[in-house]
Amino acid sequence: MAERKTTRRRKPAPKPCPDCRAGQTSESFQVGGRRKHVSDDRQEALCLTCFGTGQAPD
Repeated sequence: MAERKTTRRRKPAPKPCPDCRAGQTSESFQVGGRRKHVSDDRQEALCLTCFGTGQAPD
């Protein structure tokens, strides 16, 4: 007698984070000694919504 095979259910794909792509965002930063001014350049930062996972919080 043949064994019965059971099917596995797939978990739904996680939703992407609405605020970032791949868990990182770019933001401006301040430069200078005493008189700080905002630089024209951008730097990568960890997304605070998903904490770097890239998935929407539940």
